[in-house]
Amino acid sequence: MPDIGDKAPDFTLPRDGGETLTLSSLQPKNVVLYFYPKDDTPGCTKEAIAFTGLGKAFDAANTQVIGISKDTAAKHDKFIAKHELGVALVSDAESDVCEQYGVWVEKNMYGKKYMGIERATFLIDGTGKVAQVWRKVKVPGHAEAVLESAQEL
Repeated sequence: MPDIGDKAPDFTLPRDGGETLTLSSLQPKNVVLYFYPKDDTPGCTKEAIAFTGLGKAFDAANTQVIGISKDTAAKHDKFIAKHELGVALVSDAESDVCEQYGVWVEKNMYGKKYMGIERATFLIDGTGKVAQVWRKVKVPGHAEAVLESAQEL
């Protein structure tokens, strides 16, 4: 589980549009890597729309926003089209990257325990180091807080 100052674990994963995305290939851009549970659910949709709405401000801060979940790239394509999203979405179907980032956790809903993605965001600077971490994210105001941190890099 990377912490502030650690090198962000690199990965290459399938992304929307039928391509792949390698984290380290984005340097020297800053990267917002946000983990979310599932495409097209209320909180995840609000989060993706919030990041999309701030897209020009993230661009101005030399920052690429990437969402990551276990959903397939094809499902990501549908999610993007349905909500006109402007963020890259990558598929971690095997949970490998989720485990490296420490967000594949045991959850509890109505007394039932299961494994799932904890909503979390990592701000990675242009050298590939973790600059900021948000765990157990609450969606309202989150994208704005991440943007503020990205602008300070």
